[in-house]
Amino acid sequence: MHTVTYSREVYYYETDRMDCVHHSNYIRWFEEARVHFMREMGFPYDKLEASGIVSPVLHAEADYRAMCRFGEQVEIAAGIESYTGTRIGFFYAVTDKATGALRCQGRTLHCFINETGRPVSLRKANPAYDARVRELLED
Repeated sequence: MHTVTYSREVYYYETDRMDCVHHSNYIRWFEEARVHFMREMGFPYDKLEASGIVSPVLHAEADYRAMCRFGEQVEIAAGIESYTGTRIGFFYAVTDKATGALRCQGRTLHCFINETGRPVSLRKANPAYDARVRELLED
């Protein structure tokens, strides 16, 4: 299974009164890591959108293990967990860059829709993307 690691710093505005990253920011980090993964693996999100397909989130979950704090460096590993042609699932693992300690792990599930909001199969709507995702899952 292919994973790509995305590194980032924890910014002050992402923290809350408890001096840790607010839980909603992890979902944003998942998006950053997913977009980075797609670009690095050869099927960038901007090209998918340019072909008239968007991929909204159907489900998101996060399991929080330990707090991230302002100024820390984190790494977010992302990869494809499932793919049906009409839906794609990603997994994420947020770790402390200095210690490797797991801070959060999560998943998101997405579908593919066209510009009118109707579901599409990537196999038909964008065969090159479909082939690349299937190739990654086979390796």
